Amino acid sequence: MSSDRTGFTTGTCAAAATKAATMVLCGKGRPEEVNVTLPNGSIVTLPLAMVEGNTSSAWAFVKKDAGDDPDVTDGCLVSASVGWTDGNDITLLAGEGVGTVTKPGLSVPPGEPAINPVPRRMITDAVREVTQRAVRVTISIPGGKELAQKTFNPRLGVEGGLSILGTSGIVRPFSSAALQDALKCALNVAVACKVTAPVFVPGRIGEKAARKLFRPSKEQVVEISNEWGFMLEQAMNCDFDRLLILGHPGKLAKLTVGYWDTHSSRSGSAVPSVISLAEKIFGRTPPERPTVEGIFRELSTTEQKGLADELAADIRRKVSGRILGRFEVAVVLVSMTGALLGQDGDTSVWR
Repeated sequence: MSSDRTGFTTGTCAAAATKAATMVLCGKGRPEEVNVTLPNGSIVTLPLAMVEGNTSSAWAFVKKDAGDDPDVTDGCLVSASVGWTDGNDITLLAGEGVGTVTKPGLSVPPGEPAINPVPRRMITDAVREVTQRAVRVTISIPGGKELAQKTFNPRLGVEGGLSILGTSGIVRPFSSAALQDALKCALNVAVACKVTAPVFVPGRIGEKAARKLFRPSKEQVVEISNEWGFMLEQAMNCDFDRLLILGHPGKLAKLTVGYWDTHSSRSGSAVPSVISLAEKIFGRTPPERPTVEGIFRELSTTEQKGLADELAADIRRKVSGRILGRFEVAVVLVSMTGALLGQDGDTSVWR
C-alpha cells in the first residue's frame, strides 16, 4: 500500500504557533488548537503542543507532522514567541535553530531570517487575524542548527539553522517538487555569485572529488542529486560559459541511455551499458559484476582509464545534445573513493 498522507510545512506550523501566541498576548485565552489559512485560501486546524505567556509576551509550540514525507523536520517543535513593539509593522526575527541568509540569490536578501516569502505572509496573516497592532515575532526550531547539516542549507549560504520554506503550506509525500525547489535555489545562488562555469555533481562523493581534483569556489559546486534533466533545463536559462559534470560512472552512465532522472526507482542499472561499451573497446566481455564499481575493479589501470574516457565522451555528447549546445561541457568520472578514472572535454578553467 503506497504512502500518501499529507502533512504541514514548517511555515504552516510557524504560522499556527504565531497565531496562538498572539491570542495569548491579546488576552484571548490559551487555545488548544488554531485555524490557519493556507495560500490557496483553504483553512486547516493544527493542535498546539504548548501555549504560555501573558499580555506582555507569549509563546507557543507546534509539533510538526510531515505526513508520510521523510522530512528531517518531522516531529520537530516549531515555536513562535511574540511581544509588542513600536510602530505599525510586524517584525520577524530568527530564533534558535532558524538560519540567516548570508548569500545573494535566494528569495530573501542576505541578513534576513531564512523564512521564504510565502511562510512570511502566512505568519503575518496569522498575526493580523488577531490584532492590527505592531508585533515582534521570533520563530525558533529547537535542534534546527544540527538538523540543517542534513539539508542543502550550508550550500545555499543559510547559516545557523534551518530555512522555512514551502509554497502551499502542505507537505506532499515523496514529491520531487521540494527537492527541485532546493536545487534551483542552489543554482540561483551560483548565478548571483557570478559563477559562469559551475560543477554539477550527484552528491557528496562528487563534491569531495571536485574539491580534491580541481579548485572550484564554494558556490561553483552544485549538487544535482538525481535531477539531471531538470537541472540541465534550468542551467540553459543561466548565463553560463561552461559546465563540468563530475561523479561516479555508476550514476552518470545512466545519462547515456536516456535516464535523466537517475533515482534507482525511476531508472535502470548502468551495468548493461557499461558492459556493452567495454565489449566494444576491448573486444571481450568483462567479468560479470552487479555494480559498475565492481566492473572497473576487475580491469587493469590502463583499461580503467580507457573505459572511463570513452564513457565520459559518451556522457558529454548526450549532455551537450540535451542542452542544445548552449555551452561547453566537460565530464570527469571518479571512483567511490574520489580517484580520477577518466575524463573528456577541456577542464582547464576549473584547475
